[in-house]
Amino acid sequence: MAQTPEKAVKQKVVKILNSYGAYHFPPATYGLGRSGIPDIVGSYKGKFFAIECKAGKNKPTALQLREMIAINDSGAQAIVVNENNIGDVAKLLESL
Repeated sequence: MAQTPEKAVKQKVVKILNSYGAYHFPPATYGLGRSGIPDIVGSYKGKFFAIECKAGKNKPTALQLREMIAINDSGAQAIVVNENNIGDVAKLLESL
C-alpha cells in the first residue's frame, strides 16, 4: 500500500517528538471517542500539546478546529502542521 502524503507528515512529526523525548500517541477513536481530536496528542515537560497533521493545501475541518480551540482555551497548545511548516513542531516543544 502506498504511503499517503499526510502519513509522511505524521511520520516526520513523530520523529521530531521522539528526538525531544516527548510522550505522545495517536488517539484512535474507533467510534468510541470524540471526533475531531488532533492526530497526535502528548506531553512534554509536563505540558499537554496536540498536533493536527495535514498535507498539501488540506485544512482542518470545522470539528477539528473546534477541538483545537478548546485545547488552546484550556491553556494547552494545539497546532496544525504540514510539510511546509514541520519546523513548528520543534518550536512548539521549545516553547513549553
